Amino acid sequence: MAADRYDVLIVGGGIMGSATAYNLVNLEPQLKVAVVERDFSYERASTTLSAANLRTVGFSLKENYLISKQSFRILETFEDRMAVDGDRPHLYLRREGNLLLTNDAGLAEAQAIFDMHRQLGSDALWLQPEEIKERWPLFDVSGIAGGAYGPNDGHLDAHAMLTAYKRKAASLGATFIQAEVVDLLKGPGRVDGARLSSGEAMAAEKTVNCAGGWAADVAGMAGIAIPVSPVQRQVFVVDTKIKPERPLPFVFHPSGLWFRSETGGLLILGRSMEEDRTGYDFKWDRDRFMNILWPALAEFVPAFDTLKLIRGWTGLYEVNTLDSNAVIGPWPDLEGFYLCNGFSGHGMMQGPAVGQYLAEIITGRPTTMDLSVFSPERIVDHCPIGESGCY
Repeated sequence: MAADRYDVLIVGGGIMGSATAYNLVNLEPQLKVAVVERDFSYERASTTLSAANLRTVGFSLKENYLISKQSFRILETFEDRMAVDGDRPHLYLRREGNLLLTNDAGLAEAQAIFDMHRQLGSDALWLQPEEIKERWPLFDVSGIAGGAYGPNDGHLDAHAMLTAYKRKAASLGATFIQAEVVDLLKGPGRVDGARLSSGEAMAAEKTVNCAGGWAADVAGMAGIAIPVSPVQRQVFVVDTKIKPERPLPFVFHPSGLWFRSETGGLLILGRSMEEDRTGYDFKWDRDRFMNILWPALAEFVPAFDTLKLIRGWTGLYEVNTLDSNAVIGPWPDLEGFYLCNGFSGHGMMQGPAVGQYLAEIITGRPTTMDLSVFSPERIVDHCPIGESGCY
């Protein structure tokens, strides 16, 4: 039986895969585009399990800052552009801000990053400890040397954004298939599509790896190794006895603790830790909250020493162990195979801009942004972003 033939086959239907599919068919409606996603419930997808944060502050690499700015530009008209038959999606974007705090040890670096962002047009503010205390009286700013505050940063409904991209892309002709890719179709020096667990072959001129935490598995099917690992990150939801007067921003504490207000007067929080496991285990650890996160939270916000743990969950970061930055573009010396991986916790917020960029690359158009710094060539050369002589 002849394989179904597509112009572009995308492996993975999370935010990267769906945003890329939309941008492809929006740019070139004649393209035959298919997205293969193993689970349309997205029960274990990083997109839907994320904290759904959107920030512009704190990126030491200017391209990451510019990606976030471009994502925000796209979201300004997103609901109107994603309407299907007059039905507009609702992202519930809440611009409650992002606050990246620093101590004395990190002060010089944090201020240098802030200054770089301001030169690029950032609207962020630098707040002194007394200003932080004035804005958020519940915070204990002992040991805090200052912080970068993005007043227009915030968070949204990640599932709503993903669904909007999928629905609009499908309305423009993209095909979404619930199936598992078990192998890639390969020819001499190229990738020619994918094979599904059903045995069905899907031939394609171009194949895109948007598999998130499973990215290294898919790359391995092409015979290549990429330094991307699925690392577990845990999130907890609590109900505090004392409520802030207004919603709190997304706060990053120097200890690594983060938290923000959630709808219904709740709070969500988490912390990336060195002992976070690698793999596909989605169990969450109540003891982590009780023994580590709660004490750290109560030290910074003493009013939160009384609270109730409501629930928790574990999602995956697709961590690029080379340099913690994305890998975007065609793989060298392997025609027809593209990577969109390794976002290391930034995928949901970068999805709109990266989906646009990748579609431009695939179709050979001039790009809206120069993101060549994220080229897969640095993986081949073992050359992390930021090292001398590397980009």
